[in-house]
Amino acid sequence: MLRGMRKASSNWLGKTIMAAVMGVLIVSFGIWGIADIFKGFGQSSLAKIGRTEITTEQFRQIYTDRLQQLGRQFGRPLTMDQARAFGLDRQVLQQTVAEAALDEQARRIGLGQSEAETMRTIYNDPNFKGLNGQFDPARFQSVIRQFGYSEQRYRAEQRRVALRRQITGTISAGLEPPKALIDALTRFQNEQRSIEYVKLDAAQAGTIDPPSPETLAAYFDDHKTQFRAPEYRKLSFVLITPDEIGRSTDISDEDAKKIFEQRRDRLGTPEKREVSQMVFANSEEALSARGRIAAGMSFDDLAKERNLKLSDVDLGMIAKSAIIDPAIAEAAFSLPSGEVSQPVSGRFGVALVKIGKIEPGVTPTYESLAAQVKKEVATERARARVAELQNKMEDERGGGANVVEAAQKLGLTAVTIDAVDRSGRLPAGQPVTTIPRGLDVVSQAFSSDVGVDNDPIQFNGGYVWYDVLGITPSRERSLDEVKDQVEAKWREDQIASRLRVKATEMVGKIEHGGKLADEAAAMGSKVEAAAGFRRDVSLPGVPAAATAAAFRTAKDGVGQTSGAGGSEWIVFRVTDVTVPSADMAAGEVKKMKETLQRGLTDEQVAQYVTKIESEIGTSVNQAAFAQVTGANN
Repeated sequence: MLRGMRKASSNWLGKTIMAAVMGVLIVSFGIWGIADIFKGFGQSSLAKIGRTEITTEQFRQIYTDRLQQLGRQFGRPLTMDQARAFGLDRQVLQQTVAEAALDEQARRIGLGQSEAETMRTIYNDPNFKGLNGQFDPARFQSVIRQFGYSEQRYRAEQRRVALRRQITGTISAGLEPPKALIDALTRFQNEQRSIEYVKLDAAQAGTIDPPSPETLAAYFDDHKTQFRAPEYRKLSFVLITPDEIGRSTDISDEDAKKIFEQRRDRLGTPEKREVSQMVFANSEEALSARGRIAAGMSFDDLAKERNLKLSDVDLGMIAKSAIIDPAIAEAAFSLPSGEVSQPVSGRFGVALVKIGKIEPGVTPTYESLAAQVKKEVATERARARVAELQNKMEDERGGGANVVEAAQKLGLTAVTIDAVDRSGRLPAGQPVTTIPRGLDVVSQAFSSDVGVDNDPIQFNGGYVWYDVLGITPSRERSLDEVKDQVEAKWREDQIASRLRVKATEMVGKIEHGGKLADEAAAMGSKVEAAAGFRRDVSLPGVPAAATAAAFRTAKDGVGQTSGAGGSEWIVFRVTDVTVPSADMAAGEVKKMKETLQRGLTDEQVAQYVTKIESEIGTSVNQAAFAQVTGANN
């Protein structure tokens, strides 16, 4: 486990979380400080925003859900200590308070959204679409359960999110970054330079005699830390993922055909219908409206009369399975095209349903989808096997077995690495090849110890159990152990020092009227050129340091910089500087404008919500907040 802020932010997990937090939380909310709104009050409430109260239990659920979501995203659970070290506790509080302030403002100004529009948003969410590209109710239920939502709670949350967007969208409407700013940034980004340059390498450094024993010993004493042996760890791990299990799962045609028949409707293209629905408060109102339609009034005119927009009534071209309300689905798919149903008692009220265009479904054949079905079934069975093996592995571990012993009992193969350093390299210097790409078991092992019963790492839909079997501490090496490395490094430093001196002399001569070509010829080098490159370009054969130095140098100016490694130096002259005018229609300029506009929107929203909080009054119970986030433990 990570211990403290320093260690937490020094590895991949810390860097990933710190980079991703602003993608999880609303960017603008992260710039506020809330230290000045902490005031003590009753323990049952954690925060009050106007008349809205966030109870301690409500915030506990929000905070726990957020940590679990992040844990799933990063493949391992986060502890309370880690969350506080990264500042997640304050950021979740800031977001929760800001959202409550927007909810309070929505109530104050009377904003609302119809149930039909909320459902339309859910239907169109790509996260809930199945293999056929249509809304999949089973997937919907599975996804929201995974994140701790009931259907009712999720719909309510989506309605609140939509109302917040109405507010923030309104206050940020019309915001545009200044043209002068876009122009300046575009010019900076698209500025091009051309250089001529000379590479100086070991050949120009001259002959370097081998160091004397005394010289080498003195150099080693001054640079011992560079040659220190790193800490190594011996570790073992066992991998249980659907991919691993699925490789050995063979699905027969007989089994696949049975599954195909069960899922034929889902695998094919279902019938789709253009469905509109209008919800009424009771059967009497719906029946009256149905009578007016029968008398000649159009469905759309009735919707306009009731101040409903098209988006309030139109569910679009939709499959039966995508309609959450069973009563509405049944009515919609029992009517002919152009008909309006009788009043239907649905989940959200009494509705009239109208059918427009109808697209017939397409029934697939087993032969066309055999490979897809077998892959699906193999994955599903592998997931079930993973869950089974997870329980058995935990039982073995709970009984005192180490990873290798538990793997042997379960017929699994454990991987043992005798020595690996923090960078994932073996003592000979080559990278470990027995660790799957993306599995961060090495840093986890370096955060653990011998004999520690480690939590499994979540990886690729499965788990990885690991043990630290031994630790070889970092130590100082003797000169005899690393003599060849020390001599090579000494020689590299000598070359770099000589090249730096020669490069400085070349620059001085050119600045006093000399020609780069003449100086290059005198050094036995040739002049090369790189034309029309931008500051963000990687040039073949030209180190990034030279590109950066060129953009710090004026036209016709001369400069120098280190090259690749310590055995190369570059002297260059800027031959041309081109600053193109900004083309506002260009794709990259449009992207830049969008980025700047998001920044302005975030700032505007931040200021607006801060004003709301100030107007309606905001207070946070510091003691309850500390209790929920574990600061009191």
